Amino acid sequence: MSSKPKDRPVLRSARSYGGQGRDGFIHRSWMKSQGLPDDAFDGRPVIGICNTWSELTPCNAGLRDVAEHVKRGVWEAGGLPLEFPAMSLGETQMRPTAMLFRNLLAMEVEESIRGNPIDGVVLLGGCDKTTPGQLLGAASVDLPTMVISSGPMLNGKYRGRDIGSGTDVWRFSEAVRAGTMSTAEFMAAESGMSRSPGTCMTMGSASTIASLAEAMGIALPYNATAPAVDARRRLIAHEGGRLIVRMVHDDLRLSKLLTRAAFENAVRTLAAIGGSTNAVLHLLALAGRVGVPLVLADFDRLSAGVPLLVDLQPSGKYLMEDLHYAGGLPAVMKELGSLLHTAAPTLTGKTLGESCAGAECFNREVIRTLAAPVKPASGIWVLSGNLCPGGAVMKPSAADSALFTHRGRAVVFESIEDFHARIDDPALEVDADSVLVLKGCGPKGYPGMPEVGNMPLPRKLLEKGIKDMLRISDARMSGTAFGTVVLHIAPEAAAGGPLAIVRSGDEILLDGPNRRLELLVSEREIATRLEVWRKNQGPPKYTRGYYRLYTEHVTQADRGCDFDFLAGASGSTVERESH
Repeated sequence: MSSKPKDRPVLRSARSYGGQGRDGFIHRSWMKSQGLPDDAFDGRPVIGICNTWSELTPCNAGLRDVAEHVKRGVWEAGGLPLEFPAMSLGETQMRPTAMLFRNLLAMEVEESIRGNPIDGVVLLGGCDKTTPGQLLGAASVDLPTMVISSGPMLNGKYRGRDIGSGTDVWRFSEAVRAGTMSTAEFMAAESGMSRSPGTCMTMGSASTIASLAEAMGIALPYNATAPAVDARRRLIAHEGGRLIVRMVHDDLRLSKLLTRAAFENAVRTLAAIGGSTNAVLHLLALAGRVGVPLVLADFDRLSAGVPLLVDLQPSGKYLMEDLHYAGGLPAVMKELGSLLHTAAPTLTGKTLGESCAGAECFNREVIRTLAAPVKPASGIWVLSGNLCPGGAVMKPSAADSALFTHRGRAVVFESIEDFHARIDDPALEVDADSVLVLKGCGPKGYPGMPEVGNMPLPRKLLEKGIKDMLRISDARMSGTAFGTVVLHIAPEAAAGGPLAIVRSGDEILLDGPNRRLELLVSEREIATRLEVWRKNQGPPKYTRGYYRLYTEHVTQADRGCDFDFLAGASGSTVERESH
Protein backbone atom coordinates (compact mmCIF):
# COMPACT_ATOMS: atom_id res chain seq x y z
CA MET A 1 0.00 0.00 0.00
CA SER A 2 1.18 3.54 -0.74
CA SER A 3 1.77 5.97 2.11
CA LYS A 4 -0.81 8.64 2.79
CA PRO A 5 -0.07 11.94 1.02
CA LYS A 6 0.85 13.69 4.28
CA ASP A 7 3.46 11.01 4.97
CA ARG A 8 5.08 11.24 1.58
CA PRO A 9 8.67 12.50 1.45
CA VAL A 10 9.51 15.89 0.03
CA LEU A 11 10.30 15.37 -3.62
CA ARG A 12 13.87 15.92 -4.71
CA SER A 13 12.64 17.58 -7.91
CA ALA A 14 10.74 20.24 -5.94
CA ARG A 15 13.99 22.10 -5.35
CA SER A 16 14.24 22.76 -9.08
CA TYR A 17 10.60 22.93 -10.19
CA GLY A 18 8.81 24.19 -7.09
CA GLY A 19 10.18 27.68 -6.58
CA GLN A 20 8.54 30.94 -7.71
CA GLY A 21 11.77 32.85 -8.19
CA ARG A 22 14.27 33.09 -11.02
CA ASP A 23 15.72 29.61 -10.61
CA GLY A 24 12.31 27.91 -10.68
CA PHE A 25 11.43 29.99 -13.75
CA ILE A 26 14.58 28.79 -15.52
CA HIS A 27 14.06 25.10 -14.70
CA ARG A 28 10.39 25.04 -15.70
CA SER A 29 10.49 27.39 -18.66
CA TRP A 30 13.09 25.51 -20.66
CA MET A 31 11.36 22.19 -19.97
CA LYS A 32 8.09 23.64 -21.27
CA SER A 33 9.72 24.05 -24.68
CA GLN A 34 8.92 20.33 -25.07
CA GLY A 35 5.19 20.98 -24.79
CA LEU A 36 4.78 20.14 -21.11
CA PRO A 37 1.77 21.79 -19.41
CA ASP A 38 1.92 23.86 -16.24
CA ASP A 39 0.59 21.06 -14.08
CA ALA A 40 3.46 18.78 -15.10
CA PHE A 41 5.35 20.67 -12.40
CA ASP A 42 2.65 20.69 -9.74
CA GLY A 43 4.54 18.43 -7.39
CA ARG A 44 4.22 15.15 -9.23
CA PRO A 45 7.25 12.78 -9.05
CA VAL A 46 9.73 13.20 -11.86
CA ILE A 47 10.83 9.80 -13.15
CA GLY A 48 14.07 9.54 -15.09
CA ILE A 49 14.09 6.80 -17.70
CA CYS A 50 17.74 5.90 -18.25
CA ASN A 51 17.79 4.36 -21.72
CA THR A 52 20.73 2.52 -23.28
CA TRP A 53 18.93 2.12 -26.61
CA SER A 54 21.34 2.00 -29.53
CA GLU A 55 21.44 0.57 -33.01
CA LEU A 56 25.05 -0.35 -32.23
CA THR A 57 23.77 -2.58 -29.42
CA PRO A 58 21.36 -5.03 -31.08
CA CYS A 59 20.35 -6.46 -27.70
CA ASN A 60 18.96 -3.05 -26.73
CA ALA A 61 17.48 -2.08 -30.09
CA GLY A 62 13.91 -2.53 -28.81
CA LEU A 63 14.26 -0.22 -25.82
CA ARG A 64 12.78 2.84 -27.56
CA ASP A 65 9.44 1.05 -27.63
CA VAL A 66 9.85 -0.20 -24.07
CA ALA A 67 10.50 3.37 -22.90
CA GLU A 68 7.21 4.55 -24.40
CA HIS A 69 5.32 1.93 -22.40
CA VAL A 70 7.13 2.96 -19.22
CA LYS A 71 6.06 6.54 -19.88
CA ARG A 72 2.42 5.49 -20.22
CA GLY A 73 2.55 3.92 -16.78
CA VAL A 74 4.27 6.91 -15.22
CA TRP A 75 1.72 9.38 -16.62
CA GLU A 76 -1.12 7.11 -15.55
CA ALA A 77 0.20 7.01 -11.97
CA GLY A 78 0.55 10.78 -11.79
CA GLY A 79 4.25 11.13 -12.49
CA LEU A 80 6.28 13.05 -15.06
CA PRO A 81 8.45 10.72 -17.20
CA LEU A 82 11.64 12.17 -18.66
CA GLU A 83 13.84 9.94 -20.78
CA PHE A 84 17.59 10.42 -20.96
CA PRO A 85 20.32 8.48 -22.80
CA ALA A 86 23.28 6.62 -21.40
CA MET A 87 26.28 5.07 -23.09
CA SER A 88 25.35 1.75 -24.67
CA LEU A 89 27.80 -1.13 -24.46
CA GLY A 90 27.31 -3.65 -27.26
CA GLU A 91 29.08 -6.83 -26.20
CA THR A 92 29.30 -8.16 -29.75
CA GLN A 93 30.39 -4.87 -31.31
CA MET A 94 32.71 -2.91 -28.98
CA ARG A 95 36.48 -3.19 -29.07
CA PRO A 96 38.63 -4.12 -27.29
CA THR A 97 35.86 -5.29 -24.92
CA ALA A 98 32.63 -3.85 -23.51
CA MET A 99 33.86 -4.58 -19.98
CA LEU A 100 36.46 -1.84 -20.38
CA PHE A 101 33.63 0.69 -20.45
CA ARG A 102 31.32 -0.67 -17.74
CA ASN A 103 32.81 1.71 -15.19
CA LEU A 104 32.56 4.64 -17.60
CA LEU A 105 28.85 3.93 -18.03
CA ALA A 106 28.51 3.69 -14.26
CA MET A 107 30.11 7.11 -13.83
CA GLU A 108 27.88 8.63 -16.51
CA VAL A 109 24.71 7.18 -14.99
CA GLU A 110 25.68 8.22 -11.47
CA GLU A 111 26.33 11.83 -12.42
CA SER A 112 23.31 12.04 -14.74
CA ILE A 113 21.00 10.89 -11.96
CA ARG A 114 22.59 13.05 -9.28
CA GLY A 115 22.85 16.18 -11.40
CA ASN A 116 19.28 16.20 -12.72
CA PRO A 117 16.03 16.96 -10.83
CA ILE A 118 14.56 13.47 -10.78
CA ASP A 119 12.94 11.53 -7.94
CA GLY A 120 13.08 7.96 -9.20
CA VAL A 121 14.82 6.03 -11.97
CA VAL A 122 13.92 3.25 -14.39
CA LEU A 123 17.01 1.58 -15.84
CA LEU A 124 16.45 0.28 -19.36
CA GLY A 125 19.30 -2.07 -20.27
CA GLY A 126 19.91 -5.56 -21.47
CA CYS A 127 23.22 -6.30 -23.15
CA ASP A 128 25.79 -7.79 -20.81
CA LYS A 129 27.49 -4.70 -19.37
CA THR A 130 24.66 -2.15 -19.70
CA THR A 131 22.55 -3.26 -16.75
CA PRO A 132 25.52 -3.74 -14.36
CA GLY A 133 26.94 -0.36 -15.35
CA GLN A 134 23.58 1.33 -14.80
CA LEU A 135 23.08 -0.40 -11.46
CA LEU A 136 26.51 0.59 -10.18
CA GLY A 137 25.84 4.24 -10.98
CA ALA A 138 22.28 4.23 -9.62
CA ALA A 139 23.33 2.46 -6.40
CA SER A 140 25.81 5.22 -5.62
CA VAL A 141 23.01 7.82 -5.80
CA ASP A 142 20.38 5.68 -4.06
CA LEU A 143 17.03 6.87 -5.36
CA PRO A 144 13.98 4.63 -5.85
CA THR A 145 15.15 2.55 -8.82
CA MET A 146 14.02 -0.43 -10.85
CA VAL A 147 15.45 -2.51 -13.69
CA ILE A 148 13.47 -3.22 -16.84
CA SER A 149 15.42 -5.38 -19.25
CA SER A 150 15.23 -5.51 -23.02
CA GLY A 151 14.42 -9.23 -22.81
CA PRO A 152 15.86 -12.23 -24.66
CA MET A 153 15.49 -12.64 -28.40
CA LEU A 154 13.45 -15.47 -29.88
CA ASN A 155 14.99 -18.92 -30.12
CA GLY A 156 17.39 -19.30 -33.02
CA LYS A 157 16.41 -21.69 -35.81
CA TYR A 158 18.60 -23.80 -38.09
CA ARG A 159 17.56 -26.75 -40.22
CA GLY A 160 14.43 -27.45 -38.21
CA ARG A 161 15.92 -27.19 -34.73
CA ASP A 162 16.56 -24.55 -32.10
CA ILE A 163 20.02 -23.03 -31.79
CA GLY A 164 21.36 -20.72 -29.11
CA SER A 165 23.26 -17.49 -29.53
CA GLY A 166 26.85 -17.70 -28.42
CA THR A 167 26.77 -21.32 -27.32
CA ASP A 168 26.15 -22.71 -30.79
CA VAL A 169 28.49 -20.14 -32.32
CA TRP A 170 31.34 -21.64 -30.27
CA ARG A 171 30.15 -25.18 -31.01
CA PHE A 172 29.77 -24.65 -34.76
CA SER A 173 33.09 -22.82 -35.00
CA GLU A 174 34.90 -25.75 -33.38
CA ALA A 175 33.09 -28.16 -35.71
CA VAL A 176 34.34 -26.22 -38.74
CA ARG A 177 37.89 -26.32 -37.40
CA ALA A 178 37.52 -30.05 -36.71
CA GLY A 179 36.32 -30.65 -40.27
CA THR A 180 32.89 -31.98 -39.24
CA MET A 181 30.94 -28.93 -40.45
CA SER A 182 31.42 -27.13 -43.75
CA THR A 183 31.94 -23.40 -44.02
CA ALA A 184 28.75 -23.20 -46.10
CA GLU A 185 26.77 -24.89 -43.33
CA PHE A 186 28.33 -22.56 -40.78
CA MET A 187 27.35 -19.48 -42.78
CA ALA A 188 23.82 -20.80 -43.29
CA ALA A 189 23.32 -20.87 -39.52
CA GLU A 190 24.19 -17.17 -39.25
CA SER A 191 20.91 -15.81 -40.59
CA GLY A 192 18.82 -18.00 -38.28
CA MET A 193 20.74 -17.33 -35.08
CA SER A 194 19.41 -13.85 -34.24
CA ARG A 195 15.77 -13.57 -35.33
CA SER A 196 14.61 -10.59 -33.30
CA PRO A 197 15.84 -7.75 -31.13
CA GLY A 198 16.85 -8.78 -27.64
CA THR A 199 19.67 -10.33 -25.68
CA CYS A 200 21.18 -13.78 -26.15
CA MET A 201 18.49 -16.39 -25.60
CA THR A 202 20.96 -18.65 -23.82
CA MET A 203 21.77 -18.18 -20.13
CA GLY A 204 24.50 -15.72 -21.02
CA SER A 205 25.51 -12.71 -18.99
CA ALA A 206 22.52 -10.59 -20.05
CA SER A 207 19.90 -13.17 -19.05
CA THR A 208 21.88 -13.92 -15.90
CA ILE A 209 21.92 -10.30 -14.73
CA ALA A 210 18.23 -9.86 -15.59
CA SER A 211 17.49 -12.99 -13.54
CA LEU A 212 19.53 -11.78 -10.59
CA ALA A 213 17.73 -8.42 -10.68
CA GLU A 214 14.50 -10.38 -10.16
CA ALA A 215 16.06 -12.46 -7.40
CA MET A 216 17.24 -9.29 -5.62
CA GLY A 217 13.79 -7.74 -5.76
CA ILE A 218 14.68 -4.80 -8.01
CA ALA A 219 12.81 -6.01 -11.12
CA LEU A 220 9.26 -7.20 -11.68
CA PRO A 221 8.47 -10.92 -11.95
CA TYR A 222 9.16 -12.40 -15.42
CA ASN A 223 11.36 -9.42 -16.34
CA ALA A 224 14.23 -11.83 -17.02
CA THR A 225 12.46 -14.25 -19.33
CA ALA A 226 9.64 -12.54 -21.27
CA PRO A 227 10.92 -12.40 -24.87
CA ALA A 228 11.88 -8.97 -26.17
CA VAL A 229 9.13 -9.06 -28.82
CA ASP A 230 6.43 -10.53 -26.58
CA ALA A 231 3.55 -8.20 -25.63
CA ARG A 232 4.22 -9.11 -22.02
CA ARG A 233 7.49 -7.19 -22.21
CA ARG A 234 5.41 -4.05 -22.86
CA LEU A 235 3.09 -4.99 -20.01
CA ILE A 236 6.05 -5.23 -17.63
CA ALA A 237 7.19 -1.81 -18.82
CA HIS A 238 3.73 -0.27 -18.31
CA GLU A 239 3.37 -1.79 -14.84
CA GLY A 240 6.90 -0.69 -14.02
CA GLY A 241 6.05 2.89 -14.94
CA ARG A 242 3.13 2.85 -12.51
CA LEU A 243 5.13 1.15 -9.78
CA ILE A 244 8.12 3.50 -9.84
CA VAL A 245 5.82 6.40 -8.96
CA ARG A 246 4.57 4.48 -5.95
CA MET A 247 8.14 3.63 -4.99
CA VAL A 248 8.97 7.35 -4.94
CA HIS A 249 5.97 8.10 -2.72
CA ASP A 250 7.03 5.26 -0.41
CA ASP A 251 10.70 6.32 -0.52
CA LEU A 252 11.65 2.75 -1.46
CA ARG A 253 15.29 3.31 -2.34
CA LEU A 254 17.79 0.81 -3.72
CA SER A 255 19.55 0.61 -0.36
CA LYS A 256 16.36 -0.80 1.19
CA LEU A 257 16.30 -3.64 -1.32
CA LEU A 258 20.00 -4.38 -1.93
CA THR A 259 20.61 -6.01 1.44
CA ARG A 260 22.92 -8.87 2.35
CA ALA A 261 19.92 -11.21 2.06
CA ALA A 262 19.31 -9.96 -1.50
CA PHE A 263 22.91 -10.68 -2.51
CA GLU A 264 22.74 -14.15 -0.99
CA ASN A 265 19.54 -14.81 -2.93
CA ALA A 266 21.32 -13.66 -6.09
CA VAL A 267 24.28 -16.01 -5.55
CA ARG A 268 22.06 -19.02 -4.92
CA THR A 269 19.84 -18.20 -7.88
CA LEU A 270 22.99 -17.86 -9.99
CA ALA A 271 23.82 -21.47 -9.13
CA ALA A 272 20.32 -22.79 -9.81
CA ILE A 273 20.13 -21.23 -13.29
CA GLY A 274 23.69 -22.07 -14.35
CA GLY A 275 24.40 -18.36 -14.71
CA SER A 276 27.40 -16.56 -16.11
CA THR A 277 30.71 -16.22 -14.28
CA ASN A 278 30.56 -12.53 -15.23
CA ALA A 279 27.93 -12.10 -12.51
CA VAL A 280 30.67 -12.60 -9.92
CA LEU A 281 32.42 -9.40 -11.01
CA HIS A 282 29.23 -7.35 -11.18
CA LEU A 283 27.83 -8.49 -7.84
CA LEU A 284 31.13 -7.84 -6.08
CA ALA A 285 31.28 -4.34 -7.54
CA LEU A 286 27.63 -3.63 -6.70
CA ALA A 287 28.08 -4.81 -3.12
CA GLY A 288 31.01 -2.42 -2.83
CA ARG A 289 28.79 0.47 -3.91
CA VAL A 290 26.07 -0.21 -1.33
CA GLY A 291 28.35 -1.24 1.52
CA VAL A 292 27.25 -4.87 1.73
CA PRO A 293 30.06 -7.22 2.81
CA LEU A 294 30.49 -9.69 -0.04
CA VAL A 295 33.73 -11.46 -0.91
CA LEU A 296 34.76 -13.88 -3.62
CA ALA A 297 34.69 -16.89 -1.29
CA ASP A 298 30.99 -16.25 -0.59
CA PHE A 299 30.10 -17.41 -4.10
CA ASP A 300 31.47 -20.88 -3.44
CA ARG A 301 30.11 -21.13 0.09
CA LEU A 302 26.61 -19.85 -0.72
CA SER A 303 26.17 -21.95 -3.86
CA ALA A 304 27.37 -25.17 -2.23
CA GLY A 305 24.47 -27.58 -2.14
CA VAL A 306 22.47 -25.68 -4.76
CA PRO A 307 22.10 -27.95 -7.81
CA LEU A 308 21.49 -26.91 -11.40
CA LEU A 309 17.69 -26.66 -11.78
CA VAL A 310 17.40 -25.03 -15.22
CA ASP A 311 18.24 -27.11 -18.28
CA LEU A 312 19.42 -24.22 -20.44
CA GLN A 313 22.38 -23.62 -22.74
CA PRO A 314 25.31 -23.52 -22.17
CA SER A 315 24.94 -25.88 -19.21
CA GLY A 316 21.94 -27.71 -20.73
CA LYS A 317 19.90 -27.78 -23.92
CA TYR A 318 16.91 -25.38 -23.79
CA LEU A 319 16.67 -21.61 -24.33
CA MET A 320 15.18 -18.55 -22.61
CA GLU A 321 11.89 -18.72 -24.51
CA ASP A 322 11.43 -22.23 -23.16
CA LEU A 323 12.23 -21.08 -19.63
CA HIS A 324 9.61 -18.34 -19.84
CA TYR A 325 6.90 -20.69 -21.08
CA ALA A 326 7.90 -23.21 -18.39
CA GLY A 327 7.18 -20.72 -15.62
CA GLY A 328 10.02 -18.22 -15.66
CA LEU A 329 12.29 -17.31 -12.81
CA PRO A 330 9.46 -17.20 -10.22
CA ALA A 331 8.94 -20.94 -10.75
CA VAL A 332 12.68 -21.54 -10.28
CA MET A 333 12.79 -19.50 -7.08
CA LYS A 334 9.68 -21.22 -5.75
CA GLU A 335 11.44 -24.55 -6.27
CA LEU A 336 14.49 -23.25 -4.40
CA GLY A 337 12.17 -22.48 -1.49
CA SER A 338 13.97 -22.45 1.85
CA LEU A 339 17.36 -22.11 0.17
CA LEU A 340 16.42 -18.46 -0.40
CA HIS A 341 15.70 -15.67 2.08
CA THR A 342 12.01 -15.58 1.24
CA ALA A 343 11.36 -12.71 3.67
CA ALA A 344 13.58 -10.39 1.63
CA PRO A 345 11.66 -7.32 0.39
CA THR A 346 10.97 -6.59 -3.28
CA LEU A 347 10.03 -3.45 -5.17
CA THR A 348 6.35 -4.44 -5.27
CA GLY A 349 6.03 -4.30 -1.49
CA LYS A 350 5.70 -8.07 -1.27
CA THR A 351 8.38 -10.33 0.13
CA LEU A 352 10.24 -12.56 -2.30
CA GLY A 353 8.33 -15.55 -1.00
CA GLU A 354 4.98 -13.83 -1.48
CA SER A 355 6.00 -12.75 -4.97
CA CYS A 356 6.76 -16.35 -6.02
CA ALA A 357 3.97 -18.09 -4.08
CA GLY A 358 1.61 -18.34 -7.05
CA ALA A 359 4.26 -19.41 -9.57
CA GLU A 360 3.77 -22.70 -11.39
CA CYS A 361 6.05 -24.93 -13.43
CA PHE A 362 4.59 -26.05 -16.76
CA ASN A 363 7.56 -28.03 -18.08
CA ARG A 364 9.69 -30.17 -15.79
CA GLU A 365 12.14 -30.85 -18.60
CA VAL A 366 13.18 -27.20 -18.45
CA ILE A 367 12.81 -26.45 -14.72
CA ARG A 368 13.79 -29.43 -12.62
CA THR A 369 13.24 -30.19 -8.95
CA LEU A 370 15.73 -30.18 -6.09
CA ALA A 371 15.24 -33.92 -5.87
CA ALA A 372 15.96 -34.51 -9.57
CA PRO A 373 18.18 -31.65 -10.82
CA VAL A 374 19.89 -31.31 -14.18
CA LYS A 375 23.30 -31.65 -12.51
CA PRO A 376 24.32 -31.86 -8.86
CA ALA A 377 27.38 -29.62 -9.38
CA SER A 378 26.55 -26.03 -10.12
CA GLY A 379 27.28 -22.53 -8.93
CA ILE A 380 30.75 -21.02 -8.90
CA TRP A 381 33.83 -22.79 -7.65
CA VAL A 382 36.31 -20.36 -6.11
CA LEU A 383 39.85 -21.71 -6.38
CA SER A 384 42.90 -20.79 -4.34
CA GLY A 385 46.56 -21.74 -4.51
CA ASN A 386 49.96 -20.39 -5.45
CA LEU A 387 48.84 -19.70 -9.03
CA CYS A 388 45.92 -17.52 -7.90
CA PRO A 389 46.67 -15.92 -4.51
CA GLY A 390 43.64 -13.65 -4.95
CA GLY A 391 41.42 -16.44 -6.20
CA ALA A 392 40.03 -17.71 -9.49
CA VAL A 393 36.63 -18.98 -10.60
CA MET A 394 35.29 -21.98 -12.46
CA LYS A 395 31.78 -22.92 -13.58
CA PRO A 396 31.41 -26.67 -12.99
CA SER A 397 28.00 -26.96 -14.67
CA ALA A 398 29.59 -26.00 -18.01
CA ALA A 399 32.70 -28.17 -17.60
CA ASP A 400 33.65 -31.80 -18.23
CA SER A 401 33.56 -33.58 -14.86
CA ALA A 402 36.40 -35.82 -16.02
CA LEU A 403 38.66 -32.76 -15.80
CA PHE A 404 37.56 -31.60 -12.34
CA THR A 405 40.81 -33.09 -11.08
CA HIS A 406 43.65 -32.80 -13.57
CA ARG A 407 47.42 -32.51 -13.75
CA GLY A 408 49.11 -31.48 -16.96
CA ARG A 409 51.92 -29.67 -18.69
CA ALA A 410 51.40 -25.99 -19.43
CA VAL A 411 51.29 -24.69 -22.99
CA VAL A 412 51.72 -20.95 -22.49
CA PHE A 413 50.54 -18.07 -24.67
CA GLU A 414 51.86 -14.66 -23.65
CA SER A 415 48.99 -12.74 -25.29
CA ILE A 416 45.82 -13.34 -27.27
CA GLU A 417 47.76 -12.50 -30.44
CA ASP A 418 50.34 -15.15 -29.56
CA PHE A 419 47.48 -17.60 -29.02
CA HIS A 420 45.87 -16.91 -32.40
CA ALA A 421 49.24 -17.15 -34.16
CA ARG A 422 50.17 -20.58 -32.74
CA ILE A 423 47.09 -22.51 -31.64
CA ASP A 424 46.62 -24.25 -35.00
CA ASP A 425 50.32 -24.72 -35.73
CA PRO A 426 50.83 -28.46 -36.41
CA ALA A 427 54.18 -28.14 -34.66
CA LEU A 428 52.63 -26.91 -31.38
CA GLU A 429 53.68 -29.26 -28.59
CA VAL A 430 50.29 -30.04 -27.11
CA ASP A 431 48.18 -33.09 -26.29
CA ALA A 432 44.84 -33.75 -24.63
CA ASP A 433 46.41 -33.68 -21.15
CA SER A 434 48.05 -30.29 -21.67
CA VAL A 435 46.85 -27.16 -19.88
CA LEU A 436 46.35 -24.12 -22.12
CA VAL A 437 47.54 -21.00 -20.29
CA LEU A 438 46.74 -17.49 -21.55
CA LYS A 439 48.29 -14.34 -20.04
CA GLY A 440 47.81 -10.61 -20.46
CA CYS A 441 44.00 -10.62 -20.60
CA GLY A 442 43.12 -9.25 -17.17
CA PRO A 443 41.60 -5.86 -16.38
CA LYS A 444 44.89 -3.95 -16.66
CA GLY A 445 46.63 -6.17 -19.19
CA TYR A 446 44.26 -6.11 -22.13
CA PRO A 447 42.88 -3.66 -20.90
CA GLY A 448 39.33 -4.44 -19.82
CA MET A 449 39.40 -8.23 -19.33
CA PRO A 450 37.92 -9.64 -22.57
CA GLU A 451 35.83 -12.76 -23.05
CA VAL A 452 38.62 -14.91 -24.46
CA GLY A 453 39.09 -17.35 -21.58
CA ASN A 454 37.24 -20.15 -23.39
CA MET A 455 40.17 -20.60 -25.76
CA PRO A 456 39.44 -22.65 -28.90
CA LEU A 457 41.18 -26.01 -28.79
CA PRO A 458 44.11 -26.79 -31.11
CA ARG A 459 42.91 -27.89 -34.53
CA LYS A 460 45.01 -31.05 -34.47
CA LEU A 461 43.28 -32.18 -31.26
CA LEU A 462 39.81 -31.29 -32.54
CA GLU A 463 40.48 -33.45 -35.58
CA LYS A 464 41.20 -36.34 -33.20
CA GLY A 465 37.83 -35.88 -31.49
CA ILE A 466 39.05 -34.03 -28.37
CA LYS A 467 36.22 -31.78 -27.17
CA ASP A 468 37.51 -30.27 -23.92
CA MET A 469 40.77 -29.36 -22.22
CA LEU A 470 41.73 -27.52 -19.06
CA ARG A 471 42.20 -23.84 -19.88
CA ILE A 472 43.50 -21.17 -17.48
CA SER A 473 43.68 -17.39 -17.85
CA ASP A 474 43.18 -13.99 -16.22
CA ALA A 475 40.43 -13.31 -18.78
CA ARG A 476 36.65 -13.68 -18.64
CA MET A 477 34.46 -15.83 -20.83
CA SER A 478 31.03 -15.25 -22.29
CA GLY A 479 28.16 -16.53 -20.20
CA THR A 480 27.16 -18.44 -23.33
CA ALA A 481 30.46 -20.35 -23.40
CA PHE A 482 31.30 -23.78 -22.01
CA GLY A 483 34.25 -25.97 -21.17
CA THR A 484 36.64 -26.69 -18.32
CA VAL A 485 37.85 -23.14 -17.99
CA VAL A 486 39.50 -21.42 -15.02
CA LEU A 487 38.98 -17.66 -15.18
CA HIS A 488 39.57 -14.35 -13.38
CA ILE A 489 42.96 -15.39 -11.97
CA ALA A 490 43.97 -12.73 -9.45
CA PRO A 491 46.29 -11.00 -9.36
CA GLU A 492 46.42 -10.95 -13.16
CA ALA A 493 49.66 -11.34 -15.08
CA ALA A 494 49.97 -7.62 -15.86
CA ALA A 495 49.72 -6.84 -12.13
CA GLY A 496 52.59 -9.19 -11.31
CA GLY A 497 50.58 -12.22 -10.28
CA PRO A 498 52.26 -15.65 -10.47
CA LEU A 499 50.46 -16.27 -13.77
CA ALA A 500 52.99 -13.86 -15.30
CA ILE A 501 55.88 -16.28 -14.79
CA VAL A 502 54.33 -19.59 -15.86
CA ARG A 503 56.42 -21.25 -18.58
CA SER A 504 55.57 -23.92 -21.13
CA GLY A 505 56.45 -27.26 -19.64
CA ASP A 506 55.59 -26.30 -16.05
CA GLU A 507 53.14 -28.67 -14.44
CA ILE A 508 49.79 -27.36 -13.17
CA LEU A 509 47.39 -29.13 -10.83
CA LEU A 510 43.66 -28.47 -10.71
CA ASP A 511 41.90 -30.07 -7.74
CA GLY A 512 38.36 -28.85 -8.25
CA PRO A 513 36.71 -30.77 -5.40
CA ASN A 514 39.22 -29.23 -2.97
CA ARG A 515 39.23 -25.87 -4.80
CA ARG A 516 42.98 -25.81 -5.43
CA LEU A 517 44.98 -24.49 -8.39
CA GLU A 518 48.71 -24.99 -8.06
CA LEU A 519 51.76 -24.27 -10.15
CA LEU A 520 54.02 -27.22 -9.34
CA VAL A 521 57.15 -25.12 -9.07
CA SER A 522 59.00 -24.32 -5.84
CA GLU A 523 58.17 -21.11 -4.02
CA ARG A 524 61.81 -20.07 -4.34
CA GLU A 525 61.69 -20.49 -8.11
CA ILE A 526 58.44 -18.53 -8.31
CA ALA A 527 59.97 -15.67 -6.29
CA THR A 528 63.08 -15.63 -8.50
CA ARG A 529 61.04 -15.53 -11.69
CA LEU A 530 58.81 -12.74 -10.35
CA GLU A 531 61.84 -10.64 -9.42
CA VAL A 532 63.18 -10.96 -12.97
CA TRP A 533 59.72 -10.16 -14.37
CA ARG A 534 59.46 -6.95 -12.33
CA LYS A 535 62.88 -5.76 -13.45
CA ASN A 536 61.88 -6.16 -17.10
CA GLN A 537 58.72 -4.04 -16.94
CA GLY A 538 58.71 -0.97 -19.15
CA PRO A 539 56.79 2.30 -18.81
CA PRO A 540 52.96 2.32 -18.81
CA LYS A 541 51.46 1.62 -22.22
CA TYR A 542 48.61 4.12 -21.89
CA THR A 543 49.44 7.73 -21.07
CA ARG A 544 46.18 9.62 -21.69
CA GLY A 545 42.41 9.49 -21.65
CA TYR A 546 40.07 6.87 -20.30
CA TYR A 547 42.50 3.99 -20.91
CA ARG A 548 44.99 5.63 -18.55
CA LEU A 549 42.31 6.28 -15.93
CA TYR A 550 41.16 2.67 -16.22
CA THR A 551 44.56 0.99 -15.95
CA GLU A 552 45.61 3.18 -13.03
CA HIS A 553 42.47 2.71 -10.94
CA VAL A 554 40.73 -0.57 -11.82
CA THR A 555 40.71 -3.16 -9.06
CA GLN A 556 41.43 -6.83 -9.60
CA ALA A 557 38.80 -9.44 -10.40
CA ASP A 558 38.43 -10.55 -6.79
CA ARG A 559 37.12 -7.05 -6.01
CA GLY A 560 34.83 -6.73 -9.02
CA CYS A 561 37.02 -4.64 -11.38
CA ASP A 562 35.45 -1.41 -10.13
CA PHE A 563 37.49 1.77 -9.85
CA ASP A 564 39.17 2.07 -6.47
CA PHE A 565 37.76 5.59 -6.00
CA LEU A 566 34.14 4.56 -6.70
CA ALA A 567 33.59 2.18 -3.80
CA GLY A 568 30.78 3.45 -1.60
CA ALA A 569 28.24 6.12 -2.49
CA SER A 570 27.97 9.88 -2.81
CA GLY A 571 24.20 10.11 -2.36
CA SER A 572 21.71 12.29 -4.22
CA THR A 573 22.28 15.71 -2.67
CA VAL A 574 23.64 18.55 -4.79
CA GLU A 575 23.91 21.74 -2.74
CA ARG A 576 24.59 24.41 -5.35
CA GLU A 577 22.27 25.90 -7.93
CA SER A 578 23.25 26.08 -11.60
CA HIS A 579 22.64 29.81 -12.14
